[in-house]
Amino acid sequence: MESHEKTLKTTGETYGLEPVALEMQQPNGNGSLPKRVLKDLDDLFPYIGGFGWYQRILFLLMIPYAFFFAFVYFAQIFMTVVPSEHWCYVPELANLTVEERRHLSIPQKDLTKYEKCLVYDVDWTGVLETGNLMPDSKWPSKKCNGRWEFNFTDVPYETIATELGWVCDKDNYPATAQAIFFCGSIIGGLIFGWVADKYGRVPAIVGTNMAGFLAGVGTAFANSFWSFCLCRFLVGLAYDNCFVIMYIVVVEYVGPKWRTFVANMSIAVYFTFAACLLPWIALGVSNWKVYTLITSVPLVLSLLTPWFVPESARWLISQGRLDEAFKILKKFERVNGTKIPEDILKEFKDTATEIAKAEAEIKNYSVVDLFKTPRLRRHSILLVVIWMSIAMVFDGHVRNVGSLGLDMFLTFTIATATEFPADIFLILILDILGRRWLAFGSMLMSGLFSFLATTVPLGIPSASLAIVGRFAVNISYNIGMQYAAELLPTVVRAQGLALIHISGYVATILVPYIVYSATISPEIPLLILGAIGIFGGCLCLFLPESMGKNMPQTIQDGEEYGSEQKFWDMPCCKRKICEPPVEQQYKI
Repeated sequence: MESHEKTLKTTGETYGLEPVALEMQQPNGNGSLPKRVLKDLDDLFPYIGGFGWYQRILFLLMIPYAFFFAFVYFAQIFMTVVPSEHWCYVPELANLTVEERRHLSIPQKDLTKYEKCLVYDVDWTGVLETGNLMPDSKWPSKKCNGRWEFNFTDVPYETIATELGWVCDKDNYPATAQAIFFCGSIIGGLIFGWVADKYGRVPAIVGTNMAGFLAGVGTAFANSFWSFCLCRFLVGLAYDNCFVIMYIVVVEYVGPKWRTFVANMSIAVYFTFAACLLPWIALGVSNWKVYTLITSVPLVLSLLTPWFVPESARWLISQGRLDEAFKILKKFERVNGTKIPEDILKEFKDTATEIAKAEAEIKNYSVVDLFKTPRLRRHSILLVVIWMSIAMVFDGHVRNVGSLGLDMFLTFTIATATEFPADIFLILILDILGRRWLAFGSMLMSGLFSFLATTVPLGIPSASLAIVGRFAVNISYNIGMQYAAELLPTVVRAQGLALIHISGYVATILVPYIVYSATISPEIPLLILGAIGIFGGCLCLFLPESMGKNMPQTIQDGEEYGSEQKFWDMPCCKRKICEPPVEQQYKI
């Protein structure tokens, strides 16, 4: 969205889910259809319904988890934001007005701007006794070392950063706290990934959201930098998994042709709407502690998950818990008003045993197998580096809205809203242009518009160009994990995706410091993000195209995948221009 969180965008193949395993049914010699060969849970969807009422209910149940994800991911931005103007507070001048106090005690940079971190070093009691409230530019100055005053015009409420004085020598504290949050996300990814595999998806959903709830509530009571960091580290445990595990469960339970819709629209509508609400919640309550509670307490609703969300049938089958899986499928029958024929159900019970054995075989492989053969090793390294680039550029654009010279609350809302058209665009175009060239083009576009944003004045011009860059990287982010899932072999797909995803977490640790470099010059973050975007986009061209191709199953399949492709191959060209006429293909 990580995964976007943000999260991941997939069509059901992500995290090891297999493509549809239906065989073409050709008439027998007597004109009847042969018996369907059941190879996978997907083969039951014609009987239970691909997007019946139960699936629609599950699609709606994704709403709270998408909100939880947006709150966990973005909430910290509005807890630690600092107004653009601040200066040292001189207690001896407390009886003066704010303007008189600032004019007398703070050196001026120019006619309109005051120093943020310096104060005149004089005897203020003596100055007041003279009755002269005009400063002398020849007075010595020193660094501020006490309380601070803020102009709350652009950020009209107290934040923990203003409350604890995270400015000047401490102005890197918000960036460090955000980096620590992402450190927590690495640990959380490992812990709750293990919980999901060992104890099931539903316990993992509850666990990750409860971690976010408890630590989020604790954040509201933080009264020091390190207590805040500890709470944010623990909130980081919930990042991504608080939504993605639910996302995977729902995507598993919809028919193959509905997966692209469910996967992308849940992000485009639910997640985007929740993220767009955040700045207005912060402005509405105008109190960072109340805001923190409002964005943390709802996560406690995850305790209701076991009563409303079914366990993953695929996971139950892989664990040999067939009766529980079939009980869930029976519930689909009841709600959808469908019926699985007894002979089909009996056959699938036999097939489920084979599926469990196949899952056991997959566990004999490890992520190390991705790096044992030359082409697969190259693809794996490229996928890791590309995803790190995408994650950094995406998160960088999210957090850099405060440096664009406009109201950060409005700019954040507009930039976040680009997720919706990006998802819709992707649904329409991904299976026409393919993954490779679209990933390259969107990353290149993001980089170029980031560069262009540094060549125009701050304000509407720079913000508009940066928002276009954000729109482009949204597209790249949406492609990223699906592309990786289609390139990695089945036997190491889940582990490979976990490696790529955690690599993205590691990369985003650096992002708060990239955004922090705006304190030196507002152009620096956009220049860095632009360079990373173009670099990552160019790397996409060295991957094979996966559109319309069978996913590799074995390590050898992964090694040979795309070996017949040429650098300039384009799916749309191949289909519409380069293929011979139908009569030549079939020799009519």
